[in-house]
Amino acid sequence: MGRSIWKGPFVDGYLLKKAEAARSSGRHEMIRIWSRRSTILPQFVGLTFGVYNGQKHIPVMVTEEMVGHKFGEFSPTRSFYGHTSDRKAKRMAGVPGAEGAAAAPSAAPAPGAAPAPPAR
Repeated sequence: MGRSIWKGPFVDGYLLKKAEAARSSGRHEMIRIWSRRSTILPQFVGLTFGVYNGQKHIPVMVTEEMVGHKFGEFSPTRSFYGHTSDRKAKRMAGVPGAEGAAAAPSAAPAPGAAPAPPAR
């Protein structure tokens, strides 16, 4: 369920102050923030925010398409390294006689099978 329209978008107060100060000074340095829950407003377009993901600040350059979204959407907190079972299957495929290993292709075709096309 979304936020009520009459309440308006949620933005931490200090975030508005930092963005206004950065825009008035004209400097283009990263504004470090910890508020992942704050909504991106139109006055943030063109600024770069460093959104904290629990380990470090991820630089997020705000564009017009981001308005209305939350800062946390653009700073992932988890790193996906792939499924461990996939790596295990690859490792076991190279070991002969291992359970779950794919059968190695034999040199002779199976009886009744069509002959292989000649190699080019």
